[in-house]
Amino acid sequence: MNTIHELAAQGKSIQDIAISLGIARNTVRKYLRHPELCTMPHPRPNRHSKLDPFKAQVKQWTEQDHCYNCEAMLPRLLEMGYTGSLSVLKAFVHPLRPPAGGHYPIVRYETEPGEQVQFDWGEFTYEQQGAPRKVYGFTAVLCYSRMRFVTFVKRCDCPTMIRCLMEAFEYFGGLPKAALTDRMKSVLLEMEDKTPRWNARFADFMASIGVAPRICKPYTPQTKGKVERSVGFVKQSFWAGVNFTDIDDLNRQAHIWCERINSRVHRTTHERPRERREQEPLSPLPAAFAWERFATEERKVGWDGYVSYDGVLYGLPSEARVAGSVVQVRERHGMLSVWSAGQLLVELAKRPHSQDTVTHPDQFRTVAPAASLRERTIPLGHQRAAPVVLTRALAEYDQLCGLEVHSCNLN
Repeated sequence: MNTIHELAAQGKSIQDIAISLGIARNTVRKYLRHPELCTMPHPRPNRHSKLDPFKAQVKQWTEQDHCYNCEAMLPRLLEMGYTGSLSVLKAFVHPLRPPAGGHYPIVRYETEPGEQVQFDWGEFTYEQQGAPRKVYGFTAVLCYSRMRFVTFVKRCDCPTMIRCLMEAFEYFGGLPKAALTDRMKSVLLEMEDKTPRWNARFADFMASIGVAPRICKPYTPQTKGKVERSVGFVKQSFWAGVNFTDIDDLNRQAHIWCERINSRVHRTTHERPRERREQEPLSPLPAAFAWERFATEERKVGWDGYVSYDGVLYGLPSEARVAGSVVQVRERHGMLSVWSAGQLLVELAKRPHSQDTVTHPDQFRTVAPAASLRERTIPLGHQRAAPVVLTRALAEYDQLCGLEVHSCNLN
C-alpha cells in the first residue's frame, strides 16, 4: 500500500492511481484517508480444517499419553475417519511439544555388516482398571542394517533375557559376531581387575552359539546409542497411547510395528533396514538340542501337581508322578512344553493373565482318595497272643538237672 502514497505524493489523482494499480477508487481513497491501515496486520479468515473434529483427541494423546509422534498418530486418526494429510497434523502438534534441551555432540560409531547387535531393556507403564502397571520391553538392533526387534515380557531375569535374545536372532535370521549391552546382573556379575565375571548361564549361552559378549563403559550409554535411541523410539512411536487386551495381543501389535518400521527408509542410512539386512553375513542358528536347551527354565512342581510360570499355575498329569520334583519348561509361540528327565510330559497353551489356575483333566484321575492315603501313611503296630506256660512238678526239673532228692521225715 506504500505505492498508493508514493503516487499521491507525485500529484496523481485517485482515479489515475486506481487505473495504474488496477484497483478500485474506493480502495485508494480508504488508504489515503487512513494511512495507519498499511501497518495493521490483517487476520486471516478462520478456515475449516479436516483436523478440527479430531483436535480434542490429539490434545488428549499429547497431554495424557505424552505422544508427540505424528507418524504414530496418523494411522489411528485414519481409522477414526481423518482424511487430511500428515503436514496438517504436524503443524497442529508442533506448538504442543515440550521444549527440547541441548546436549554435547556425540561421535557416531558404525560397525561392519554382521559385526554387532545391541540389546537393552525398557520399562513401560500402562493403566489397568485405574491402577498403574508395568511390563518390560526387550529391544535388539542389528547395528549395520538397523533391523529392530521388540518384544514385551513380565520379567527381565536371565532366563527371560536369553529367551528374548533367541527370538531376536530367529527374527534376524542368524547370529552376529558380538553382542553389546549394559552391565546388568543377568549379564555381568562384577569386574575383577578389569576382567569381567559373567553370569554363568549367559556366558554358557553366548559361548555355545559363538557370539562374543561386550559391555559398555560405566555411565556411558551412548556407547550403545543405536539401541538406546531405539528404546526411546519405541516409547514415543509405539507405546504412547497403545491399547491391548493382554501381553500376547501387545506382542502381536509390536511385531506388526517392527515389520512396518523395518520396511521404511531409515533416516541415517537412507535405506530400508530389511533390504540392508541382506548385506549382513550372519552365522546360521544352531540346530536341535544345541539351540533348544537354552530356552528351558527349571520349575518345581507343587505337591498339588501345579507348576508356576509367569504368575499362572498349570496342572500336570498325575501319571508322571512329578509332584514335588523339578521339571523343565519351554515357552515357544504361545505354547508351554513341560519336560522331566528328558521326556515330554505335556504341551499347554500359555495363559496371558496372571493369577490364573489351569487344571489338567488328568491331574487327579489316578490319585487315590484322601482317606486311603491316610490309611497308608498312619504308623501301624501289631499285637500277638501271649505264649502258653506249662506247669511242671519240681521233681521233673531236678531229674533233668541230674539231682537226687531224698525225702526227709520232719517228725
